[in-house]
Amino acid sequence: MNKTLYKYFTILVLSLAGGSIYTLPYLKYVFYDTQIEVMNINNMQSGFLITMYALGGMLTYIPGGILTDRISPRKAISYSLFGTAILGLIYAYTMSYSMALVLWFLFAITTAFVFWTSLLKAISIIGDSSENARLYGIYYAGNGLAGAAINGLALKAASFGLDPKQSLFYAVIVMAGCILLSGVLVFVVLKDKSDKSDETSSDDKINFSHVKELLKDPMLWCLSIIVFTGYSIFSSTTYFNPYLTNVVGISVHDSGMFSIIRSYLFYLIAPFGGYLADKVFKSTSKLFVVLFALLAGTFIGVMFLPSTMSATSISIYTLLPGAFGLMLYGLVFSIVRETGIPMKVAGTAIGIASIIGYTPDLFLSTMFGHWLDTYSNSGYSMIFSFLGGMSLLGLILATVLVKKNQLNERKPVTA
Repeated sequence: MNKTLYKYFTILVLSLAGGSIYTLPYLKYVFYDTQIEVMNINNMQSGFLITMYALGGMLTYIPGGILTDRISPRKAISYSLFGTAILGLIYAYTMSYSMALVLWFLFAITTAFVFWTSLLKAISIIGDSSENARLYGIYYAGNGLAGAAINGLALKAASFGLDPKQSLFYAVIVMAGCILLSGVLVFVVLKDKSDKSDETSSDDKINFSHVKELLKDPMLWCLSIIVFTGYSIFSSTTYFNPYLTNVVGISVHDSGMFSIIRSYLFYLIAPFGGYLADKVFKSTSKLFVVLFALLAGTFIGVMFLPSTMSATSISIYTLLPGAFGLMLYGLVFSIVRETGIPMKVAGTAIGIASIIGYTPDLFLSTMFGHWLDTYSNSGYSMIFSFLGGMSLLGLILATVLVKKNQLNERKPVTA
């Protein structure tokens, strides 16, 4: 296999790995109602599974980053996939809530500990710096297609079940099988590649005074809260799934298909968002102003849809927040350069912003679940109002960033 063909084939294999591994911890994205029924739990308990997953991720974030530089991406990625598949098989044969709490915590170890950073490292060393952006674009597009295909297969397998428990069993087995296959492909295809650039010079080692200075920088907090709002929106569009079944009245199967489009196929929009930011708006923050405004409008609009609107039209409407949210989330870290944070500490800044930005997983699902359990279908209005508020907060901060950049452009250059 020639070098170019190998490069792109490897990216596709990594896309399959990234698209498959998160189908199990985020099982509720497609099988929300089925999982709740099978385990006989309420919405709040369902949300707490994601809280356990997020808690495990927070605890493994720093040690995982350290370990990533000490083991090969090939081993880190493939072993993570094997571990996730095994946990999935255990869940398929137990499906008890108490066991699920343990498994979702362990999913954090197999999917967040060394997997994500090793995956990014693998993509970086496959090509040179001149093609990194293009390779990442191909990866994210492939990731979305892989996730959609695997969930589509799982949904089809579930349709053969004679009852909800058997349906979920078939779905989880399909997901675990795809993850296992991904692990084998990564182990066989990905090559261990020594990279001298991985060696950290004394000048590049983390200086904790940099962390202290960054925490005083308002632009770091601006970045962190934009990540927080963007991820809150992106991760919460899954609630359109039960909304469509419980409020609009479409079937669980049809709602699952819309969820696959919303949560996975829309990854194909991320490269288009990058094109808009670079070529049309000439600024990611300017694009974010538009996207946050559109998101605020669509979330608020859900609560004012006319009663005469057809179920199909409402279902299609719910795809809009998914499209805008995923386009925004796919670009969220590209605004680092616009914050004015020095590139020598950009990695540290992204790390801090990630810890703050991904905290919604700790509480949002549990909070939303509590609202649905307490207020029934009225809870959806509370959820969409909250997400509309997050969109407005993001809009304000993106506008602040645009104004800051405009002021910097007007400053005279001194010799």
